[in-house]
Amino acid sequence: MRGMRRIYKIAAHSDVGIVKKTNQDSVLVKIAQTNHDKVCLCVVCDGMGGLADGELASATVIREFDQWFINKLPGLLETPEFPMDELRVQWDDLVMLQNKKLAKYASGIGTRMGTTVVAFLVVDDKYYIMNIGDSRAYMVSDAIYQLTKDQTYVQYEMDLGHLTWEQAQTHPQRNVLLQCVGASDEIHPDYFVGDANPDTTFILCSDGFRHVISPDEIYEKFRPELLENEDIMLHNIVSLVELNKSRKEVDNISAAVIRTCREG
Repeated sequence: MRGMRRIYKIAAHSDVGIVKKTNQDSVLVKIAQTNHDKVCLCVVCDGMGGLADGELASATVIREFDQWFINKLPGLLETPEFPMDELRVQWDDLVMLQNKKLAKYASGIGTRMGTTVVAFLVVDDKYYIMNIGDSRAYMVSDAIYQLTKDQTYVQYEMDLGHLTWEQAQTHPQRNVLLQCVGASDEIHPDYFVGDANPDTTFILCSDGFRHVISPDEIYEKFRPELLENEDIMLHNIVSLVELNKSRKEVDNISAAVIRTCREG
């Protein structure tokens, strides 16, 4: 791989869906050339709350990650080996501070608001993911792999052996979150680390993107060899969004797709 530069092909799309009046999802994608080659940050947030409250919650957290990328990430890139422990400290601090600020604001106006967060960073051929709630990250190479684990009631019950996967799909509490930023007393993010190999596709999405379509259907649209350019990537995202809508998905629908590549 010596002498090969890392590049990213990226596409993202967000749709209000067929029922809701506002789109409470927010998506951020950032790329920068650094002394660690090109780095990529992607964040998807799915807000919840009345009227525009969920939209405010998700947009607020997205803005903070944008500022983190500009102001804090350069300091982490000053060392030859990327400091995963410090990244976790900074991301923990970011979401915990926003949890307090959003809760205080919501209390002041007599409402509740919150947002899921799935954040994805690639540095030095490694990915780092933080997850709060039930937005997801997937990896597509020879197959599709779910990288995150939902922080939901039904996932908890599945882990205990109380529910099967099939039962969870139709459970009346399948959308109940165990935590989210802005509406939880405490925040406990999950972290995931792995290899971001060339010719691999990563997908971040809100839960509305994957409720009524299967992992196999996602895989068929995002196999790396199909994604020759960003126009094809966007076309395939939109086609799955429209498939969701045709199957009467009621939520907002958002996804960002990142293909990692190398060029000489």
